[in-house]
Amino acid sequence: MSLDERMPPAVADPPVPVLAAPEPARRLRLVSRVNPVTRLAAAMIVTTPLLLTVDWVSAAVALVLQLGLFLAAGANPALIARRTWPILVAAPIAGVSMLLYGEPSGTVHVEFGLVRITDGSIELAIAVTLRVLAVGISAVLLFLDVDPTELADGLAQVWRLPSRFVLGALAGARLVGLFLEDWRAMSLSRRARGIGDHGAVRRFATMAFALLVLAIRRGSKLATAMEARGFGADRPRTWARESTVGPLDAVLVAIAVAVGVLAIGAAVAAGTFHPVWA
Repeated sequence: MSLDERMPPAVADPPVPVLAAPEPARRLRLVSRVNPVTRLAAAMIVTTPLLLTVDWVSAAVALVLQLGLFLAAGANPALIARRTWPILVAAPIAGVSMLLYGEPSGTVHVEFGLVRITDGSIELAIAVTLRVLAVGISAVLLFLDVDPTELADGLAQVWRLPSRFVLGALAGARLVGLFLEDWRAMSLSRRARGIGDHGAVRRFATMAFALLVLAIRRGSKLATAMEARGFGADRPRTWARESTVGPLDAVLVAIAVAVGVLAIGAAVAAGTFHPVWA
């Protein structure tokens, strides 16, 4: 018997799972050319008036205007649904809670125990649902393609926030992507060893604890490295990329102001304006 005949047959190595590359962010026309801090300011300007009143007219007007503007900027309905699905799920849940347990007023339609559905609770449920959609969708879509580094540059150079705070927040934002990759890699490795297909609750608890330990160690090392490189110094620092604002930034802010004014104006004209402090 030859040496080749005595050798056991070769076993092919199992295929190595490959992590799929993240989908590139969709860029919106004109909006993608605006400074990230201006987008943050626009989101605050749009949402602040909606937080001052609880009525369905202002929320509906703001939501319709926002959807029209985002569709004009190149955000198709499929993209909006895919990126804002948590908000689309949370908004009806908030509305149902207001419907069942909101402040009763007007005609009582259903009453059972603590549940009392009235004209006032129905109107409040609609207002809360539309308000959650208007606030959440605008915030998500305005930051659809924002680079955390560009946002940090704008916060430090345009808004003049402390560099130590900005760089710490940037480092934390950068670690979020690593956290997701670590979770996927750990899940694949556990499945390859045959211990990741049973006990979903126990698997989640053990993986969460392991990632917590990994995050603490990585954060400590990152903080030490940043301190060693002078990121925590009190002296004024320079920036590799200049962050500026221009005419498009002013246009976006003007549009945000117009949306807020039209929403509140429509509520006042319809007689549904109800300030939260009243």
